[in-house]
Amino acid sequence: MNEVQRKIIHVDMDCFYAAIEARDFPELRGKPIAVGGQPDKRGVVATCSYEARAYGVHSAMPMGQAIKKCPQLIIQPVRMAVYQQESIGIKAIFKKYTDIIQPLSLDEAFLEVTGSDHCHGSATLIAQQIRQDIWRQHRLAASAGIAPNKFLAKIASDWNKPNGQYVITPDAIDDFVKDLPVKKIYGVGKVTAKKMHDMNIHTCAELQQLDQKQLQQHFGVFGKTLYNLCRGIDHRPVQTHSERKSVSVEDTFLHDLPNLEACLSEINRLFDSLKTRHQKTQNKQDIVIKTLYVKIRFNDFKTTTAQTTHPTLDIKVFQQLIKTAWHREARPVRLLGLGIQYQQATQIEQIDLEF
Repeated sequence: MNEVQRKIIHVDMDCFYAAIEARDFPELRGKPIAVGGQPDKRGVVATCSYEARAYGVHSAMPMGQAIKKCPQLIIQPVRMAVYQQESIGIKAIFKKYTDIIQPLSLDEAFLEVTGSDHCHGSATLIAQQIRQDIWRQHRLAASAGIAPNKFLAKIASDWNKPNGQYVITPDAIDDFVKDLPVKKIYGVGKVTAKKMHDMNIHTCAELQQLDQKQLQQHFGVFGKTLYNLCRGIDHRPVQTHSERKSVSVEDTFLHDLPNLEACLSEINRLFDSLKTRHQKTQNKQDIVIKTLYVKIRFNDFKTTTAQTTHPTLDIKVFQQLIKTAWHREARPVRLLGLGIQYQQATQIEQIDLEF
């Protein structure tokens, strides 16, 4: 008996924070907007309007750099409580059509509508109706991708942005992925993409020329995933309950930390914040600490991380990691972060049982 073909929708709000600002302050409409911190306080762009993007402004860009690219940029402060409230309202719309919802952030989510009775069971019409509901109730535009799996649905939602949708039907998958750039594959970052380009592999069709064994030789355990994704195969379910895999705290300083001693002097404060977040997470999930890590961004914007496997929160471990990371560049620091990676406590028990 054939497996039922899944119907997955990925809904992605268009420039969510910036769109809310333009809606609430009509005088901003049609103008380059960036939501984030002020440049004199080392703020970064949280999101920006399409008018700002036309100048090369993008998320996570230092606001000072954004202003240089777009001198007429209008900077709006982050109103997180407002964005969270809008997100709650949008999720309520999703729930009218399905209970199988996996939020990825405030402004995007996967929905599974397999077997739905809404809109005669058409995922395409459901996505269209959801987008119309969002516009009618919130005056915000959303884009959507519709496909048989999460990987393709997420790519499809970006295909007709802004305020559009794109459908990848099961019989169109082969043709769609054939010309898809490898950098679009989930999990392929700059380093992996460069490695592929050095191998003269630029598209999924070219990646398909390697069998699973070859892919694992070149890319390790990720090879098996690559084998499937480059063929448009993705069996990941839409997860209604997500488990937190890490927590972190970081701070961008108004004035650069000049040396290692200055970095070490900031650790106690960051460590206390991290400890609070860890305790809150531990109260909600059955988890244990797997890895401790630090992140340093130097004044030339180069970023480095250092990590080690360690089962408990230990400030001395973070101090040593900071020393290791700082000595790679040995220059003033603009950002410092501490973090924890988790694993489920049940995984530890299973490993113990195997011995």
